[in-house]
Amino acid sequence: MSANHTRNTSAMLASPRCGAGTRSGSACRAPALRGKVRCRMHGGATGSGAPWRNQNARKHGAFAQDGIAERRAIRELLGETRKLLAEIKSG
Repeated sequence: MSANHTRNTSAMLASPRCGAGTRSGSACRAPALRGKVRCRMHGGATGSGAPWRNQNARKHGAFAQDGIAERRAIRELLGETRKLLAEIKSG
């Protein structure tokens, strides 16, 4: 390859970018797959993602209303306990 060769990267630069957010909080800079809004690493590839009508999704109940209410009650009890301990220490 000659040293004065210039690459034609205009098509790559003009292609739409993946809309996913990365772990660092910035946007993914990889090009989206043709006809999709995500790159091959963030769900645009064939076969990626959960199966249609996924029966295994959220089976653990962590997002059920009673689970959320229970965690909220536990947080309130812990807050009251901390206040009581602070009063005992200062008194």
